[in-house]
Amino acid sequence: MQFHHHGYVSQDPRVVAAAGTGIDRPADLPDEMDVLIVGSGPAGMLLAAQMSQYPDVTTRMIERRDGRLVLGQADGIQPRSVETFQAFGFAERITAEAYNIAYMNFWGPDPENPGNIIRTTRTEDYGLKISEFPHLIVNQARVLDYFAEAAADGPGRIVPDYGVEFLGLTVGDDGDYPVEVRVRYVAGERAGKERTIRAKYVAGCDGARSGVREAIGRTHVGEFSAHAWGVMDVLVNTDFPDWRTKCAINANAGNILHIPREGGYLSRVYVDLGEVAADDNHQVRQTPIEAVIDKANEILHPYSLDVKEIAWSSVYEVGHRVTDGFDDAFGSQRSPRVFLTGDACHTHSAKAGQGMNVSMQDGFNLGWKLGSVLTGLSPESLLSTYSAERQPVAQQLIDFDREWSSLMARKPEEISDPQELSNYYLATAEFPSGFMTHYTPSAITGSDAHQALAAGFPLGRRFKSVEVVRVCDGNVVHLGHHAKADGRWRLYAFADASGDRLVEWASAVSPLVARYTPADADADAVFDVKAIYQQAFEDIEILSTPSLFLPKSGPLDLTDWEKVYTAAPNAWTDADIFAERELSRDGVVVVVRPDQYVAAVLPLSGVSELDAFLSGAFLPA
Repeated sequence: MQFHHHGYVSQDPRVVAAAGTGIDRPADLPDEMDVLIVGSGPAGMLLAAQMSQYPDVTTRMIERRDGRLVLGQADGIQPRSVETFQAFGFAERITAEAYNIAYMNFWGPDPENPGNIIRTTRTEDYGLKISEFPHLIVNQARVLDYFAEAAADGPGRIVPDYGVEFLGLTVGDDGDYPVEVRVRYVAGERAGKERTIRAKYVAGCDGARSGVREAIGRTHVGEFSAHAWGVMDVLVNTDFPDWRTKCAINANAGNILHIPREGGYLSRVYVDLGEVAADDNHQVRQTPIEAVIDKANEILHPYSLDVKEIAWSSVYEVGHRVTDGFDDAFGSQRSPRVFLTGDACHTHSAKAGQGMNVSMQDGFNLGWKLGSVLTGLSPESLLSTYSAERQPVAQQLIDFDREWSSLMARKPEEISDPQELSNYYLATAEFPSGFMTHYTPSAITGSDAHQALAAGFPLGRRFKSVEVVRVCDGNVVHLGHHAKADGRWRLYAFADASGDRLVEWASAVSPLVARYTPADADADAVFDVKAIYQQAFEDIEILSTPSLFLPKSGPLDLTDWEKVYTAAPNAWTDADIFAERELSRDGVVVVVRPDQYVAAVLPLSGVSELDAFLSGAFLPA
């Protein structure tokens, strides 16, 4: 963590000084605003935390509830989400309170006594194998709390406007604030009062029954399957030996997905309630909780649950739906003004642990783009890439979830191989973990002409970090962990063996960086440029490196010493990022977007190509 560059700080450095719209922020909704976020779910809260990094942008969030979410339905946190939490500054804290999934066990009928279940497979969780970040379970409400803290502590000081209901909107053709939004106060002294506010952009983060989606004429495409599940968060006494291990249970009596929750005692149990009749008309949703508990005990035989308390429960039918467009301009020639995120544009089962995770990535993708356009860094056309990038991801999610849900719901006689479910769980690990998202070429994702120079950093995939040595102090740190969700792009310049080409590159790139950086901003306000040498850190004299890697920051014009690294192993690590990510020893530049996805791979000699790429993503300052 870096601070003091704006002067000495004695309080919590995570709470940065208010700036712009964060100074004297009005308590009530203004008549006009740049961005209106509707809904304070995972996508909305992350979006607010991101927009708080743009204090010159007026952002407000409305939420119908009269306060914070007390009990969230989602709880699965994939490694990619924890990686995102790290960028927002709270990964370590939320990991400390969460349940860490170390194993997933699989149970099936006992061949000698099919009425009983036995453990068939014990597998290490995929989170242990594919990332430095864990696979966690923690209440959605706590995730929202952390993002709310990040939004409130950012320079924009964004806090939700609770007790305000979205009623509808219309998008006009003229004016600086073309989106007219009708709202109603539903709590407090003004309960029942309606008013109209105007915005440049609106983000519909308002869930599966999205009013914003309806207002822009978008529809969910898909259907509910003929299968129902009961779900409950419970405190129990039990003789089931794997109660504190994640389990998939396929019994003759039905199926259970069991997920231990944070705190050491709470668990979530998904209970298979079987096929739903065609004429049921959603009546299965009225199944009493006692029937769900009885079914769980039938499936678990010879073990049993003695339920002491039910924190939350529900019954649902599995649905797989994707909205036909993620913004109000999808399929037209104009730039979008209204966007949909999270459950407002994709819904599916809960058992793959994807909903909250994919929703947050929607917000991450949209936030920096809105910030870049509204601060004049990028052209408005950048906003069209949101739907173009996120809609295919949602469809991939639906396809994966449909297959996983079908496997989970099988009857024992339909299972020819007892290891099939566990093999599928591990074989598809990168997708549910959040690491298979792949953005195709666009104005912000370049061509793969030079991909061979950095084979381990695929274009359009998230930047997968490796440990490096920080030259200024010899500490071993993860290169990617230094990148915060501050809206900046990253230019990682991996040096040639001698370092001579890197010097030439830095000299040629400095004017490009300056071209897109506001004159009154820090030199690294738009591009965070880092050098990674091949030598041991003791062999690099930091003050002899190009000035591009030693920028001055803040009103005191202080040198930033933390942008020069080496890849060579030392006493503390065996990592060599050049070897681990198959980087050319002749040098290579990896350009990374603010949402941590690789945007371009170029040779050190490719300054003109970098110039061409940046000219498509940025406006000159």
